[in-house]
Formats: sequence, C-alpha cells, structure tokens
Amino acid sequence: MSTTQLAGPPPARAVAPRRAAAWLPALAGLVALGFVLDIALGPVRIPLAAVVKILLGQAPGDPAWAFIVREIRLPKALTALAVGSGLAVSGLQMQTLFRNPLAGPSVLGLTAGAGLGVAAVLLAGGSGAAGGLAVRALGVGGSWGLVLAATAGAALVMALVLALAARVRDNVVLLIVGLMVGSVTSAVVGLWQYFSAPEQLQEYLLWTFGSLGGVTGAQLAVLAAVVAAGLGLAFASAKALNALLLGENYARSMGLAVGRARTGIILSTSLLAGAITAFCGPIGFVGIAVPHLTRGLLRTADHRVLLPGTCLVGAALTLGCDCLAQLPGSHTALPLSIVTALLGAPVVLWVVLRRNR
Repeated sequence: MSTTQLAGPPPARAVAPRRAAAWLPALAGLVALGFVLDIALGPVRIPLAAVVKILLGQAPGDPAWAFIVREIRLPKALTALAVGSGLAVSGLQMQTLFRNPLAGPSVLGLTAGAGLGVAAVLLAGGSGAAGGLAVRALGVGGSWGLVLAATAGAALVMALVLALAARVRDNVVLLIVGLMVGSVTSAVVGLWQYFSAPEQLQEYLLWTFGSLGGVTGAQLAVLAAVVAAGLGLAFASAKALNALLLGENYARSMGLAVGRARTGIILSTSLLAGAITAFCGPIGFVGIAVPHLTRGLLRTADHRVLLPGTCLVGAALTLGCDCLAQLPGSHTALPLSIVTALLGAPVVLWVVLRRNR
C-alpha cells in the first residue's frame, strides 16, 4: 500500500485543484445557512426573518429576541464555527503526518491529553492559583491558564506518540499505541477523580459531556484567538503537508526541513485540539470523519484546497450537529459529543470497510 493510500486520498477519479476549489463558495454558502439555522433554532421560537434582521443590526419585533440571539445563540454559533473548523483541520494534519486514514485527535490520545491538562486545573484542590483558574460553568474553562494546560497536555501526548512512531513503522500498530497512550492518560485522570472532592467531580463531569453554550464574552475571544493561530500555522504548512503526503524521504528530496515542518504541525494540532477541548469538552469523530468527507467531495489531495474545504465542511457539520442536539420544540439539549459520535462513527466504519475492500 502506498503512502498516498495510507493518508486517505480522494477517489480514483481525482480532479484538478482549480476544479476542486470551485466547490468552496458552495460550501461557504452551506456554512452561512447552517449558521442562521443554528441561531434560529432553540427552546424559544424566533422567526427566521427576525433572526436575519438582528444579525443585520436591525430591531426585531420583540426586544427579548435580540437579547437571546446576541447574548446566547450568536456566541454558541460562533463557537461551533471555531470548533468544527479547528477539529477538522487538526484531524487532516494528523492523517497526513502519520499517513494513516484513521488518525485523529481522539484516536491517538490527543483529546485525552488535553483532558489531563484540564483535570490538573479543575481537580487541583479548588484553592490557590490553580483553583482560581477554574470556572463553575457547564463545559468551559475561562482563562488562558486552562487553555495552556490543555494545550500542554495535548502536546505532551502528541510528542510521545511521535517518538514511538519513529520506532513503530506499522500504521495499525501505531494506532494501537495511540489508543494505549490515551487509555493510560484517562486512567491517570480517573485516579485523580477518585481522590477529588464531590463539587470538583461535578464540574469535571459536566465538562466531559461537551458543550458549545457555555463559551461567552471574553472566553469566546480567547478561543477564537487560539484557533485562529492554530489555523494560521496549518495554512502556512500546506506545501509541507503536500510533500509529507508521499513520505519523509520524498519531502527531504524536495528540500523540505522535515523536523521544522513536523514541529509546526504538532504545534498547530496541539493548539487546536487543546483549546477546543479546554473550552468545549471532548468532542469526538469530527477530526476523523470530516477530512474523509472533504476528500470524497473535492476529489483532490492538494492541501491548498483541502485545508479551506475541511474548515468549511467541519464548520457546517458542527453547526448541523448543534441544530440536532437542540431537539427543536423541546427544552432539552443533548450533549454535542453524542450527536457527533452518531454521525461520525458511520463515516469511520465506511473508511475501514473501504480500505479493506
């Protein structure tokens, strides 16, 4: 099996990058539609026309609608954009770096590493500097310290997996290694939970369900800044990712500084997975499923097109999952991680069966 196949290429009838890029405006329109629908849906019914007026800065029929849209639903929809694009791009980078179609933040233990960093803050005793970083709110951590802790945990696991990848050449074995690293990390968190106070356990358990609705105000600004930095590093690595798609030896022959490129990819992936996990909890399957959906749609392996396409597909999918999670007509909202798993797991199964066939 070639390295291109391992990285999860587009179907056999690949198209030119310029033709593939023609899909991007349609995907942007789909994201815009999902954005408006995500704001319109919720326990309080707000007409779609009123939502559009509020987003355009006009006064709606009911003043309460403006507060709900601007203070509650708009930040949640913006968070969905950041989460979907960030997780999708981090998954794309990992699949290319490891040349493995099933690589992703959750499969290789990156999400568990970020969870370890969050646990170090939320379960650190509730007093002193560490306790001051915790926020008693559903699914969020409201400081740069929490983001740095989650990013450091994700980077630590990523560095460990890469170190083991230098010794393990079989991609299936590497996946097993990643799962084991994630299991050990989860076991450490579980041990920490066992010796924690009940109020700390409640805060951490609420965080593990995954939520977009708790990120508001300054927290959204922090999340957007970190995700923008991670995406900027990813887009700057587009040429390096194209070269690494065919293996490190080929990349070196093209004059690529492999070590520097790998460091940039690790930093980008750790920032994206760490910050998103810190603020919104562990949200699985987006990082694995979206890159394959994008390749199948755009039919190209050129990361100059794949990266923006993956951003748009990831954002659209996360907005759609959030719409489903809200259970329109009900006051109950499902955890986002459950909905993404229900939609993402069939895609992963399709990838496995397709590779086997």
